Amino acid sequence: MADDTASLVAALESPTVKTRRDAVLRLGKSGSSDAVGPLIRMLSDRHHDVRTEAAAALGKLDDDRAVPALIEALTDSDPDVRAGAVSSLGRLKDRRATLPLARCLEDTDDRIRGGAAEVLGKLGDPRAAGPLARVAQNDPFSDVRDAAERALARIRKRA
Repeated sequence: MADDTASLVAALESPTVKTRRDAVLRLGKSGSSDAVGPLIRMLSDRHHDVRTEAAAALGKLDDDRAVPALIEALTDSDPDVRAGAVSSLGRLKDRRATLPLARCLEDTDDRIRGGAAEVLGKLGDPRAAGPLARVAQNDPFSDVRDAAERALARIRKRA
């Protein structure tokens, strides 16, 4: 582990939210595979800002070891954390996330539903077609319905 990465990992233990959040941001930009484990642990931080940044940072590292933890983060109590997890799963493009993302189509937050629809379209997994069709027909927000329709079109094009 490089010295800079080691010092950032050490900063994750700080009692100060800002210090932990800044360390998470820098680890996400580091590109270091050594940052994956520590960032996964930060998805359990007591402060939602740190968890949100950890979810986003894991997507930047392009390491599929983060997928199970990001799937778990889809159920976080904070919608910003869930949104970060959706976005990062979209960057990682791992089909293990298909069914958990399909469950996000029922989230109370329209940002999560729309983001999940977009990512499901990128994944192109036909298992998402049924849930996406329901959202395209029934979601109260037109942006979410439109995202679901675009995702369905991408899935059908690949079939």
